[in-house]
Amino acid sequence: MTSLSSPTRFVRPERPAPPQAGQPGPQWKSELRDAVRDPAELARLLDLPGTWAESAREAARQFPLLAPRGYVRRMRPADPHDPLLRQVLPLADELRPAPGYSADPVGDAAATLTPGLLHKYQGRALMVTTGACAVHCRYCFRRHFPYSESPKGLAAWDEALAAIAADNSLHEVILSGGDPLTLVDPTLAALADRIAQVRHVARLRVHTRLPVMIPSRVNDELLAWLTGTRLTPIVVLHANHANELDVEAGRAVARLADAGVPLLNQAVLLRGVNDSVDAQAELCERLVDLRVMPYYLHQLDKVSGAAHFDTPIELGQAIIAELRGRLPGYAVPRLVREDAGAAGKTVIR
Repeated sequence: MTSLSSPTRFVRPERPAPPQAGQPGPQWKSELRDAVRDPAELARLLDLPGTWAESAREAARQFPLLAPRGYVRRMRPADPHDPLLRQVLPLADELRPAPGYSADPVGDAAATLTPGLLHKYQGRALMVTTGACAVHCRYCFRRHFPYSESPKGLAAWDEALAAIAADNSLHEVILSGGDPLTLVDPTLAALADRIAQVRHVARLRVHTRLPVMIPSRVNDELLAWLTGTRLTPIVVLHANHANELDVEAGRAVARLADAGVPLLNQAVLLRGVNDSVDAQAELCERLVDLRVMPYYLHQLDKVSGAAHFDTPIELGQAIIAELRGRLPGYAVPRLVREDAGAAGKTVIR
């Protein structure tokens, strides 16, 4: 059984291998390889004081900085309070212990059936396909997850796929991570085909931040495998602020919508990022205009290193109440939290 009883030092996933000579590879892989990883470089790009970079290095040793350059360009220069910057900014606050915070706040370890396969909710199984992401969100609830224990390569998923095939109650498989779209399309296509061979599985859900972080990831190859099996595809995006959804991200999301893929968004309520009615309303309206349904607004998962992002439950309730008066009902997300061992998300009323 996977153990997440105490915080572990993050192990940086290997960078994607460089393409062979004469084979340039897809643009998104180049953008992923070229992401900003050095706090000093981030400070220079955003005209932040050099002293900030020094204080960021210690936190980055525990959980490395990773931010695509296209995402950095959406941040306001010389503003350490920019809502996009705060999501990727290593801070000394991350190193301070906080009561009630742990390495596994959502009970992933207890829900592990086979390496990389989690069964938390009735009818659904979740595959932790990779530890790699396009961005390291500082509040990530899996920042301490033992990704080294998850299967590597398609053949290594045999045990998990056999477990899915043996449970007729499973009707949906969720690809998660990390971010599954950091895997190459041939691997994902083969995995989708194998899942589609399990007759009682009807839906394939993909949780990803790539269309927002690196919009070029939404290419013809991705759309081909995503819509190319008998499974109903569903993509759950993760955008926390309207400024993340610039023109390029909007075009990527539109390609998914035009392909007939249902799109949902999960956001996390984060102090100093989106903890106001105006920020949430702007995000929800931008999502709806892009044909994405605001799905969940999460209370922060209490993961070690993220306590400085927490907000009172009463604030989230007040924001949702005001959104109901300002926006049409379909544009208002449900305020939820995830309780370890619960049969589903807990809706906060």
